[in-house]
Amino acid sequence: MAMETTAESPVPVRTVLQAVSGWIGKLGRIWVEGQITDINARGGTVYVTLRDPVANMSVRVVGPRAVFEAAGPAVTDGARVVVHAKPDFWINRGTFSLSVLEVRPVGVGELLARLERLKQVLASEGLFRPERKRPLPFLPGKIGLICGRDSDAEHDVLQNARRRWPAVAFRVENTAVQGSYAVGEVMEALRTLDADPEIDVIIIARGGGAMEDLLPFSDEALVRAVSAARTPVVSAIGHEQDAPILDLVADVRASTPTDAAKKAVPDVREQLQLVRQLRDRGRRCLAGAVERELAWLKAVRSRPALADPVREIERQSEQVAALRDRARRCLSSALDRAGDELSHTRARLLALSPAATLERGYAIVQREDGAVVREAAAVKDGEPLQVRLADGRLGVAVTEREGS
Repeated sequence: MAMETTAESPVPVRTVLQAVSGWIGKLGRIWVEGQITDINARGGTVYVTLRDPVANMSVRVVGPRAVFEAAGPAVTDGARVVVHAKPDFWINRGTFSLSVLEVRPVGVGELLARLERLKQVLASEGLFRPERKRPLPFLPGKIGLICGRDSDAEHDVLQNARRRWPAVAFRVENTAVQGSYAVGEVMEALRTLDADPEIDVIIIARGGGAMEDLLPFSDEALVRAVSAARTPVVSAIGHEQDAPILDLVADVRASTPTDAAKKAVPDVREQLQLVRQLRDRGRRCLAGAVERELAWLKAVRSRPALADPVREIERQSEQVAALRDRARRCLSSALDRAGDELSHTRARLLALSPAATLERGYAIVQREDGAVVREAAAVKDGEPLQVRLADGRLGVAVTEREGS
């Protein structure tokens, strides 16, 4: 319950400290994991500072020497341990500490098992998916480098990168790369570089070491920070056989710091050679195209139509004249044949015409209604008839008939 106080009704210090002690006492005995940063033995009592490996927090741990000796020689500065302790609050001095009951060093096998469980959790969240990996820029304007101060990793990255591309620029953030302060300092450097708009690539580099030395680069908080970074991150931790979780979540994994430099910047000699090759290839392609066009132009110019255009016109004129003469002959011949056929048809018509028969002295006898008289017996005596001659008509009457 909240303590009710006012400026007019304050509570003494002892009351506050006793309340705090009571609240802390309700925690009971707890198991706490941390990293030992300081061991100080005084007589039969050992005083230890237990630091959180991620956050910049620590707690004082006090216990009998026998408890720490029972944990074995592995309990030293920098060791990861799990302690069974009872929270204590010293009312007289207002200080908090853990009274240790048991100390257990975190062994390699247990660390590997924890890392494997963490990998499974991160993999289930999709932090290792290839589609999340961002490609590195071809030529970064400035590279951020996180490494230990004056370390071989820093030297390898800077020297190899500048050897490949002398104009490359770096912003180096030196941090602890092992121990209890490594995770916090690396995360702070990562935030600083990621917030810099001039940084195109961030390299996190460290040389090789024991598995315990590389544990900060498998820390969950650091791994998640790298996953959330805006800038592509290259992981260059240890050697080829070392595989911290940071390698799985980074955008690019380099086997060594030297390899990170090779992947971050191109080789100027290789690029110049590539430019020369492409330039020569372009020159050959252009020269070939020009030669093909010149050959085509030469072939076109050598054609008769362009080599002697007047001769081609004359040839075409001769063809036109020949076709004209041929057409005239064909038409004249067709007209002649048509004239002959017309003459023959006219002669036949004349030969078959009744007028021609009449001109030879024949006549046509018709009744008044125009009917032709074909037999003498068909005419009555005194019947008026018309006699058609070649040059006119005669009206006659029958007075006498003779039969055959």
